[in-house]
Amino acid sequence: MTTGWTLSPEPADSPAALALWRAYYTEMSDRWYQVHEGRDTPPEELEREVVAANDHATLAPPSGLLLLGRYAGEPAGTAGIRLFAGGDAAQGPAAELKRLFVRKEARGTGGGPLLLAAAEVAARALGARAVLLDTRDDLTEAWSLYERNGYERTAPHNDDSYAERWYRKRL
Repeated sequence: MTTGWTLSPEPADSPAALALWRAYYTEMSDRWYQVHEGRDTPPEELEREVVAANDHATLAPPSGLLLLGRYAGEPAGTAGIRLFAGGDAAQGPAAELKRLFVRKEARGTGGGPLLLAAAEVAARALGARAVLLDTRDDLTEAWSLYERNGYERTAPHNDDSYAERWYRKRL
């Protein structure tokens, strides 16, 4: 059910994109703290990490793109794609999926699969022949979505300290 969703490219530093980035990071950080420490992220750490984790420039043309999804006209989700520098020459260029996120209020409306499919189209347009991504074990909704959509688990392609699962899909 994707009725009510519209997708369009968005500058990663636009007010709508930044608000969704803050919501994404807050939820991801709070979930990690809940699993590992039984509490939400301390506010001062959240502010520091939101700034430190800023990778807006990598989600801009010519080597990246941020898609913003609106549900019922309101910003409700994002999917970023960027060319991956550490690709395997034998398998062709790869892109990396970043910030696939749907606000809680819009979950269950088809936005996740829609954003994922649009990110794959964007990756192809950038010349990628595969999409890579990483996620955490506790983000069951995320890795379940990826597996349902043809992503296969792989060896790590980065050294992100929070990543626990790595995936790849040939385009």
